[in-house]
Formats: sequence, C-alpha cells, structure tokens
Amino acid sequence: MGNLDDKVAVITGGARGQGRAHAVALAAAGADIVVCDIAEQIASVPYPMSAEDDLAETAKLVEETGRRCVPLRADVRSQTEMNAVAQRAIDDFGHIDILIANAGIASNAPIAEMGDEMWQDMIDTNLNGVFHSIRAVLPHMIERRWGRIVATSSIVARMGVRNAGHYAAAKWGVVGLVKSVSLEVVEYGITVNAVLPGGVDTDMIQNPAMYRLMLPDKENPTREDVMEMFAAGPPNGDLIAPDEVADAVLLLVSEHGRHFNGEALTISGGISANTV
Repeated sequence: MGNLDDKVAVITGGARGQGRAHAVALAAAGADIVVCDIAEQIASVPYPMSAEDDLAETAKLVEETGRRCVPLRADVRSQTEMNAVAQRAIDDFGHIDILIANAGIASNAPIAEMGDEMWQDMIDTNLNGVFHSIRAVLPHMIERRWGRIVATSSIVARMGVRNAGHYAAAKWGVVGLVKSVSLEVVEYGITVNAVLPGGVDTDMIQNPAMYRLMLPDKENPTREDVMEMFAAGPPNGDLIAPDEVADAVLLLVSEHGRHFNGEALTISGGISANTV
C-alpha cells in the first residue's frame, strides 16, 4: 500500500508495541527510519517500560527490511530533545517527510485520588509529547511544502473511561491538536491525522496492573483471563494487533491517503458505533 521510497519517517515511542510496528511497516514500504524512545522508567507508570535493548531490536527489524534506521533515546516531554531528534534526522538523511507521534503511557487512578505526578506525567507524555514532536518537524515540512503527520490517540478519547480520566483527557487533546494543526498547514501540502485504536495487544495492556483494572473481581487475573474476556465480547472485539494499526497509518502517510486531513480515524472493532 503506497510507495515510500526516498521518504524519511520519524517515529516516537518506537522501542516496542505500536511504534515498532509502524517503523517496520513504513520501512517495508521503502522509508528510512529515525526511531526514538525514552527507554527508561517513569515513576507513575505501573508496568515496566521499554529499555535500550527494545530500541535496538526495533532498529534490527527495520534494517532487516533493507532500510536504514537511526535509533535514539529521547524523551518527548522535552522540546529540546525532540528538536535534537528532528535535527539528527535532517543531518543523517537530509529531510523529514513523515512524523508518527506515537509515544504514550498508561496509568490508573480515580480522579478524586489521583496525585499530581500521575496527572502531570500523563499530560506531559501523551499530549505535550505530541505537541513537542509536531513542533520539532513542522518548520522543516513547511519549508519543503510537504509532509505527513499521524498522532496516536485512543477510542477512549471519544468515550471517557473510569479510573483513567487523565488518559482520556490527554487523548482527546490530541484530537483537538491534530484538527487544529491540519487547518494551519493544509496550504503547505501537509496532512495531519490521528488514529484512535481500541485495545491494542501491547505491553501497555498486557501487564498485571491493567489485568487488575479490567477484572477487579478476580484474584490475580492473568493474560489468559483477559484474552478470554475480550474473546467473549462482540465479533471483532478482540485485542487489535499492532500491525493492524500500522496498516491504517501506512495508508494515511502514503499518496493513497492524501485526502485524509484533520481526521480522527477509529479502529475499534465496533466500539465507535456507540460514540460520537
């Protein structure tokens, strides 16, 4: 789907999960990749985050497609670090064509009990991180009068969710940001879209903290319990594979996706039928 030969993509949160799937899919379509990830733990996140070995594995998988990959440690919470990622991409490859602003975290608490650190880490990563990433590449794309930007939101942005209001708020903010930026840059040949997946089969869901949230009445719930819960739901309501999200992203960044702009594209197995 689409030919990305001679294109260069910057992908945040690419050490594993959806980010890794995007990196491999875009590389298989012909793009060279600059992938970044914090590759360390954030204290308010209740599951093990990625490490440098994960980032190296993504680079290896990209290079197995025959494309080049530059793996970088960078924290999307820092505009300075994201500016450095963008500059490295330009220095190594000469240009940036695509940004996938994917980096994100999850944590859980009722709003009435949520500490300031948990709230701030969420907003800084899942919303400010998208802003920092877009702002880092946008002047270059405007100058070149071409670009494709896709940000990772979530179906819960449209729904709300118990015990993760900070997550839903950040992801809803991503949709508003994407729509606004799309209006500002359409005249420069740049498209800006968001993908809103439902549950994706990544480490963000596949961890004991999330199992306890999803199955609070079961003692020590396991991966098998959670997968059984999803399988018992509506048709196509099972967890989404990261590769399935990557296929949608590939459409948005290719020439076939040129008429998508300012869109919030849901991939939810039917959940979005009950949302606005």
